[in-house]
Amino acid sequence: MEAEAAKYVGAGLAVTFALAGVGLGIGNIFSTLIGSIARNPAVQPKVFPIGILGFALTEAVALFALLIAFLILFA
Repeated sequence: MEAEAAKYVGAGLAVTFALAGVGLGIGNIFSTLIGSIARNPAVQPKVFPIGILGFALTEAVALFALLIAFLILFA
């Protein structure tokens, strides 16, 4: 395998594995958020901002993975 092809495969695998984890994490965050609000609707004002913060931090992992893929490709 040539070095250029290995770079493309490495970048693709870096993004694929990271985005699979991000997808599972976001699904877990929102399923727990919906479950907790369904059990006790009174806690929605306290729990929802924490869920959005968790979503944003989890989504940041996807951006870091994209950054790593670009570093693999262009560095």
